[in-house]
Amino acid sequence: MKEKREGGIEAPTRHAIEWQSPDFYDREKLEAEIERVFDVCHGCRRCVSLCDSFPTLFDLIDESETFEVDGVDKKDYQKVADQCYLCDMCYMTKCPYVPPHEWEIDFPHLMLRAKAVKFHEEGASLRDKLLSSTDFVGGVATIPIVDVTVNTMNKNSTFRGILEKAGVHRGAIVPKYDSKTMRKRVAPMARTISAEPAGETTGKVAMFTTCYGNYNSPELGEDFYKVFQKNNIHIEVVGKERCCGMPKMELGDLESVQRAKEENIPQLLAMLEKGFDLIAPVPSCVLMFKQELPLLFPDDPDVAKVRDAFYDPFEYLMLRHKAGKLNIEFDTPLGDISYHVACHLRVQNIGLKTAELLRLVPDTQVAPEQRCSGHDGTYAVKVETHDKAVKIGRPVAKKVKQANADYFASDCPMAGAHIAKLAEVDKPIHPMTLLRKAYGL
Repeated sequence: MKEKREGGIEAPTRHAIEWQSPDFYDREKLEAEIERVFDVCHGCRRCVSLCDSFPTLFDLIDESETFEVDGVDKKDYQKVADQCYLCDMCYMTKCPYVPPHEWEIDFPHLMLRAKAVKFHEEGASLRDKLLSSTDFVGGVATIPIVDVTVNTMNKNSTFRGILEKAGVHRGAIVPKYDSKTMRKRVAPMARTISAEPAGETTGKVAMFTTCYGNYNSPELGEDFYKVFQKNNIHIEVVGKERCCGMPKMELGDLESVQRAKEENIPQLLAMLEKGFDLIAPVPSCVLMFKQELPLLFPDDPDVAKVRDAFYDPFEYLMLRHKAGKLNIEFDTPLGDISYHVACHLRVQNIGLKTAELLRLVPDTQVAPEQRCSGHDGTYAVKVETHDKAVKIGRPVAKKVKQANADYFASDCPMAGAHIAKLAEVDKPIHPMTLLRKAYGL
């Protein structure tokens, strides 16, 4: 076999996650693989500036009796895995030993395996189960009157103190809930537009609203409808859905991911059969269907079909622009935009399509900030990791504050809110909202 050397020019290869194999949950085999990978990381240390997994690992090694991985108690391996929130940045931007290198290092998916083994052996706390049950919590919290009560309580210092004892940090931003969900808001906006294919796009999109979009940022649905309809793209929401499964995957609960897949894929497939392309307003959900589910279920042809039809919304619009089908008659300049590029958008390897599109607006400058916010949905919320999320997010927050731009935008509402609080700037605005503003809609 030809040796794969560091610094090669071949594209990284992602291997399927063999989570349904008995060996996947064999702790001795897991620990042997972790020791092998940690030893490589110890000799490299290129990822030390990313998440807290790497400082945690290197501290364990440097404080051990041997100053090597063999001096670290195997029970402490989990401390490293607990700091990994599967942003994929080490794999995509730092590690020189990813496949096809002969060492085949896939740090995020090894940490996923460690999380899955822990969940398989111990389960999860009630807090973690609730935080990762976004569709259940959102469904309850958006009941009329209940939503008002929940939002009021989340602003109450006494209640937040009680919530902190349950493991939710009092300083963490928690999302608002709205009984007028995205589905309810866009229903009156539906209109039929004759689809006009362009390039690889059909001109018809079905939007997977996502838990966060439907329950916490429902106004985004109106922005999406306005912008896509302005561009003569027929848009509908997927008939029925549940959480994409990303929160459960980050918990290591892969059986719940499978159950979510079994509910979502048929719904999405039904839209494909009607000639729709697929989009979602949150990068993590797009990534779940584009990358993670295909790696978890590599032999499922329906998952592959959905993968091939899923697009980031700005990726989709720029494909239309490439084919000469994007409306570039903008009414309102946007000025200076400080734009945070979410990690789960970066790892899709599509380039900075959001920034490219916004730059088409006259008298508009976009400054992308390509550094992790540290939020990760639940990492910044938990008592034990909130302060670390703040530390990770401070560098990008500093850049945003220094920019003093007209707008601060992020494709990820949660990451944006976390950064905006640290930067002490106005709440973030979604790029699709900015695009709607540019069109004067």
